[in-house]
Amino acid sequence: MSTFSGLNTALSGLNAARTGLNVVGQNLTNVNTSGYTRQRAELSAIGMPATGSLFNVGLKPGQGVGVSGISRLGDTFLDARVRTAFSSAGYTNARVDALTDIQDRMKEPGTGAISGQLQSFWAAWGDISNHAGDIAATANLLGNANSLAQNIAEGYRALDTQWSQTRGRADMLVQEVNATAAQVASLNDQIRATAATGHPGNELIDQRNTLTAKLSQLTGGTVRELPNGGNEILVGGNVLVSGKQVNTLKVGGPTTMSGPGSVQLEWERRPGMAVDLDGGQLAGTLSVLGRANDQKTGGVIAETAAEYDRLAESLANQVNTLHTKAFKADGTLGDPFFAITAGPRAALSLTVLAKSAADIATSGSANNALDGSMADEISRIGLAKDSPDAKWTETVLTTGTAVRVALQQDVAAGTSLTNAMAAQQSNASVDIDEENVNLLSYQHAYQAASRVMTAIDEALDVLINQTGRVGR
Repeated sequence: MSTFSGLNTALSGLNAARTGLNVVGQNLTNVNTSGYTRQRAELSAIGMPATGSLFNVGLKPGQGVGVSGISRLGDTFLDARVRTAFSSAGYTNARVDALTDIQDRMKEPGTGAISGQLQSFWAAWGDISNHAGDIAATANLLGNANSLAQNIAEGYRALDTQWSQTRGRADMLVQEVNATAAQVASLNDQIRATAATGHPGNELIDQRNTLTAKLSQLTGGTVRELPNGGNEILVGGNVLVSGKQVNTLKVGGPTTMSGPGSVQLEWERRPGMAVDLDGGQLAGTLSVLGRANDQKTGGVIAETAAEYDRLAESLANQVNTLHTKAFKADGTLGDPFFAITAGPRAALSLTVLAKSAADIATSGSANNALDGSMADEISRIGLAKDSPDAKWTETVLTTGTAVRVALQQDVAAGTSLTNAMAAQQSNASVDIDEENVNLLSYQHAYQAASRVMTAIDEALDVLINQTGRVGR
């Protein structure tokens, strides 16, 4: 090994220390960059050269240090844990938003809510039983009846609007999924090309991981790494992204709550074939868009709207049953008090047929117009076990319970996500104290390699320029 080879050894130390300093600088400048994963220069010793001839004998040291790579200090298991937590949090968050919106639209309890208006309606019948034919009592009854019918219809329309808005949100989420999947595919291609040239694509991988976490939050997608540096993203067991290839999605089915069929996620290349999601915001959104009375796909919005229909039907049927048995002031049997079209959207068809005191039947006898016994019996409908009040109270309690459970699940999912992200960041985020220590370490290594080069240079100077100068 020649004396000049020592210069190469010192130079390798300078290059390695410089690379280490550059990596530390990259980490420190990205300390606040979202999604950045810290990096580390991997150093390895260069062994002694191979023996060139029989005369090249003796012990030989190595040839310095080399940079074998720049590692990205991420953890695939922690990354997968974060994606799973994002999937659960996205699903629970979408459902709790929908359920909370339903509960807010009910405005229960309150005098202006349906429960309060039902009580006022029955009280008005009780008042008219004591003042049959009274203009003020009649006006109060008709006013309460019309307000109740209007409130039921408005509640149904509010849910219909919520359903349409949620349906539109599902379309926007799918567009976001397709756009994000296309970005992941593009990054896969860039990472593959970068790896083929022997350069690290750590920053590209960071960008891709951020996007895959977003896809997990949207669709609950799972990730599978490919040997060439790319990855595959699976949705419901089917490939959404594979390398640079993307299979796009769409939302199929009705665009209105009363439309035929069911809302479902489909592949654009296979329309009509449903895609089963494992979680995410899109799964939570689609779950609330199901049809009523469907055990598999029943959605809370349509189910609650159906409760408004059942309330309208129960109210109309029970009041009309007694009202048509009662007698009006002219001694004739009463007509139906409410008009309704049974079935879907019954809440929208509920109207009050009675227009004046002459249309209201209160008497139990054709010969006694002032007998308010039937009006009193109608007023007690609200006290029965199968009354509209009881059914509506059950609906309100069911919705409240569903909201409470959804909130608990959302809090639990949020806590799990926070813990998962904390574990990921503790492993992957930049620690300024650690980087400062590395900075000093590489700085001293650079100075030491420089000193080695200086010492060898001085030795060579003596050897070349001072040899033979004896006695001068």
